Amino acid sequence: MPASSAAAPPEPPKRRRTALIAVVAAAAVVVASAVTGFLVLDGKDKKDDNAGPGPTKSSAAPSGPTGNPRAGGAVEPTVAGWRTVVNADHGLAFDVPPAWQVKSNGWVNWVSKDGDPEEKPLIAMSNPAFLEEKWCVADDDKDGNEEEFSLGATGSRGNNGATSTEDAATKDATTWVYGGFTQPDRKNITTKPAESFTTASGLTGSLVTASSTGVKEKKHGKCSSDGKSAVFAFKDAEGDFASWSFFGVKGVKDEVPDATVRKIVSTVRLVDVSDS
Repeated sequence: MPASSAAAPPEPPKRRRTALIAVVAAAAVVVASAVTGFLVLDGKDKKDDNAGPGPTKSSAAPSGPTGNPRAGGAVEPTVAGWRTVVNADHGLAFDVPPAWQVKSNGWVNWVSKDGDPEEKPLIAMSNPAFLEEKWCVADDDKDGNEEEFSLGATGSRGNNGATSTEDAATKDATTWVYGGFTQPDRKNITTKPAESFTTASGLTGSLVTASSTGVKEKKHGKCSSDGKSAVFAFKDAEGDFASWSFFGVKGVKDEVPDATVRKIVSTVRLVDVSDS
């Protein structure tokens, strides 16, 4: 397990949590590896964006807005017609195509270990956006609870404990694919070397992509698929390591094109949210 996500998450601040739902940001191959999200209605997430122990589950999503007034706020998209997502804790923003659903401020999305009843996060992202959140719906374990799988998700997080942008991006990219698609197998994950990357705003850091192969042949759930990820790690305005993440299904008809992923990451930028 990567060092940046292996440590137990810090105790969350006292706050009210509601509406935990399965909002898998990729076609995870088994129910236990589903990505989970919850909405924090009061208070902020911790600086490192790690979710605490899994809150009580609910079968329904919150009825709040699908847009993100605070996360979008006065920050305009840099791509005409796209939607802006802002992580106020780290003072960063990025844009997504108009078809993506931007969750309201306070949502956290994570993957957990197969069979973990507490759903302790292997890795998490905050303020996520999803493409076709209900792309695939299945109840493979026949327990009466349907799990929802989307084509892809993107969000951002802090990377306390990382030693470099290369370290953060490499570990996170691998963990998203492992947690969402291949666990317990790590052998069929290919993680490419970190590349230096500069966004359109001039923000510099490291970009790493990872993907899996052979998952469909090994696991046969209705929503089983290989997956891929991309993580851009950098330093925020306070000099702390932070990152933008994408992960989604690979090898399906409606797979998010790599060109789209790179266009999204090119919009990552630091923003002033002091008046938000």
